[in-house]
Amino acid sequence: MPDALSARRLSRRGLLAAGGAATLATLLAACGKDEAAKPAAGNGSGPWSFTDDRGTKAEAPARPTRVVAFTGVAAALIDFGLDKQLVGVFGETKRADGTADPQAGDLNVEGVEILGNVWGEFSLEKYAALRPELLVTHMYDPDALWYVPDESKTKILPLAPSVAITTARVPMTKPIERYAALAESLGADLSAKKVTDAKARFDAAAEAVRQAVKANPGIKVMACSGSPDLFYVSNPKVSTDLMYFAELGVDIVVPTKLEAGDYFEALSWENTGKFPADLILLDNRSTALQPKDLTAKPTWQQLPAVKANQVTPWDAVPRFSYAGSAPLLENLATAIRNAKKVS
Repeated sequence: MPDALSARRLSRRGLLAAGGAATLATLLAACGKDEAAKPAAGNGSGPWSFTDDRGTKAEAPARPTRVVAFTGVAAALIDFGLDKQLVGVFGETKRADGTADPQAGDLNVEGVEILGNVWGEFSLEKYAALRPELLVTHMYDPDALWYVPDESKTKILPLAPSVAITTARVPMTKPIERYAALAESLGADLSAKKVTDAKARFDAAAEAVRQAVKANPGIKVMACSGSPDLFYVSNPKVSTDLMYFAELGVDIVVPTKLEAGDYFEALSWENTGKFPADLILLDNRSTALQPKDLTAKPTWQQLPAVKANQVTPWDAVPRFSYAGSAPLLENLATAIRNAKKVS
């Protein structure tokens, strides 16, 4: 979710220097605009359409076979059974050492074109050259396409139909179901053992969270993220995964002074103790401070949950598939079972 650093970035899309109209014209002249929009021949599926969470109906003469997606979306679609359809991604895909970012899941990061590896990067040139037939990404706020820069979306969106799936203010199960439906429309078999096994694991993990809460009542959980200057406490009434955790019975801190679309409360490091918590879910993205970075923050070290070593990694932008989300629930269940009241 656009929690902490990500939410602040929503106002920092100016980082991208979008390609000018002349560049775009050159690109389209090279590959042909008609060719860029034309589906690959031979899939024989007939007309295709999918109505996304903007209420927009994406349509194509045939089922799209050249899909470009936010990296976490691509990984979720792969979990549901797509593969060769994914030709390009954008968003954190490779870490500095060249290995795959955890968000990439089972995506073959060497087998796709990476249009941008950080917030604000989206290569219009590479995108056009891919001859995309469909663009897919999250939507945390109405009409805001996650990691598609505002400054260049008027050049990006005409090149292919687009699909945006709501990933805020609804429980996590909703975007999972929507991405499953999209994958199925693109040819995935949701009855495949890989998919049904993942769903069974997800359901078992959800029940494990319920049972952990019952077995160890009263554990207060805080989801948070750190930057050099501020400490962010996330809102379970907006964050889709936290909302689902709360539905399973987890007692999650609800911040009181919200900003940036109600996603979080931003605290100075001097005020990190504002909300008592027994267990901390800490944003594990590379863009957020990690435990080794936080040793320099005295007020962090003084938090009861930190002193008790009751801090567990949190995927603040989860992979919206059963396979991607089941481990998050399993880890949460374990953390709650093992936690002690310290606040």
